[in-house]
Amino acid sequence: MNFTHASHAQAAPAGSDTQRAAAARPGALRRLAQQRWFIAVRAFGVFTALWYAAYLWNANPLQLPSPVAVASALWNLAAGGELLQHAGISSARLLIALAISIALAVPLGFWMGLSPTAEAYVDPVVELLRPISGIAWLPLALFIFGIGDTLPVFIMVYVGFFPILLNTISGVRQVDRKLIAAASTMGVGRAALLRYVIVPGALPIVMVGIRLALAASWAAIVAAELIGAPSGLGFAIEWYRELLMTSKVFAFIAVIGVVGYLCDVALRALQRRLTPWSEGTELA
Repeated sequence: MNFTHASHAQAAPAGSDTQRAAAARPGALRRLAQQRWFIAVRAFGVFTALWYAAYLWNANPLQLPSPVAVASALWNLAAGGELLQHAGISSARLLIALAISIALAVPLGFWMGLSPTAEAYVDPVVELLRPISGIAWLPLALFIFGIGDTLPVFIMVYVGFFPILLNTISGVRQVDRKLIAAASTMGVGRAALLRYVIVPGALPIVMVGIRLALAASWAAIVAAELIGAPSGLGFAIEWYRELLMTSKVFAFIAVIGVVGYLCDVALRALQRRLTPWSEGTELA
């Protein structure tokens, strides 16, 4: 009798551990399902399944290649170095154009945000040019700059200039006027006021403008390189389209999305580093 009770006493902890593990498993699975990376993987899985279903329904690989064919083309292009070459060229053009856009738009935006007179003179010109698509300038830019690096950089600078400018003006105007009044009351000079109050207050919105400019410029580079560049992702897309290699066209389109996403991730990291006080108050 004692032996039976002892054996039951020894078996109880093992059974309770198994029950606790079984009870904890649904919670762990629920937490895993809520992880951001896991949600992204599921979304890509659904997208790939829909893509494959559309490929089977279309039954024309020249119009719509399968995900497997595109993945194979990506591998071959990466192994041959062609993918990295074109992606590197387009990314370098993007960085140059973004730097020029920032150098032009940020000082002008601060000037217009601080000076009603400057805004009265410059704003009509800005509002006249802003609705004109960057692509509309391609024929004239091709005539002026010819085929090369200058034309895509010009188009990207034009497209990226306006989001940075408008967000800079908005950021300057949204700086807390009480802080400006308090700093002026304490005798803070104009240069110090600009450096320690206005610039930090406007910077989160300026960074949002830079992110919008990056997205718009990256979208415009493809059209610019389709016509006016001998290299880059847009050029590669047009080249393989003429050769009817649709899987490679889709491969370069996928690279455009990946590079644009990685650039935005890097810019968001820079935004968090430069403006840690604004976490949760601006576009994520």
